[in-house]
Amino acid sequence: MNAAAPGFLGVLMLDTRFPRPPGDVGNPETYARAGIPVRFFTVEGASPRRIVEEADPRLIQPFVDAAVRLVAEGASMITTSCGFLAVYQDVIARAVPVPVLTSSLLQVPRHARPGIVTFDAQSLTPQILQAAGVPAETPITGVRPGCEFHRRILNNDTVLDLAEAQRNVVDAAMRLVEASPSVENIVLECTNMPPYREAVAAATGREVHDIETLILDAWRTARSASS
Repeated sequence: MNAAAPGFLGVLMLDTRFPRPPGDVGNPETYARAGIPVRFFTVEGASPRRIVEEADPRLIQPFVDAAVRLVAEGASMITTSCGFLAVYQDVIARAVPVPVLTSSLLQVPRHARPGIVTFDAQSLTPQILQAAGVPAETPITGVRPGCEFHRRILNNDTVLDLAEAQRNVVDAAMRLVEASPSVENIVLECTNMPPYREAVAAATGREVHDIETLILDAWRTARSASS
């Protein structure tokens, strides 16, 4: 779908309170440093647990309504703050006349020999993967259940040990490549993982991609097309 000259990026946010360092999809600095105008819209009641573990279907319409509202206000692209929202990709994309990037998972098919690091491997269902076009044989590893990164975000805590969170994400990436050494490109599913992208790349020796890299590429492409 062709986009008009970029207005602003609309970010559909989960209803959260945990810390979001630069690089995180919910931190304004992530976009300011790239020169991307952004506007956030929080979907009330959309907690991490309701999205990730419960996959509550009652949240679909509020996300669609939020996307429609942001586009009406001038958004020329829509993204979200949770990779599991890939399951809503088609329904949101049909509701608005602008590009929609619900999840970092959408880029998996474009990379050679990809592997996925996810927030919750058990909850990353075949339905979500199919909605994002992820090949069925793609290796997937999650952060360890109950680790700092997983526990704090799932419980929507107000604190997060960033150094420990980085270790948790790197640990998952290392386990991914140890189990599947043929992986050449790592895709970080979780939108809270981009702050640790460089650490993952350094530890694994692989190319690492996430929601931030996907957004930057799509935004630059849209800007070039409109100029």
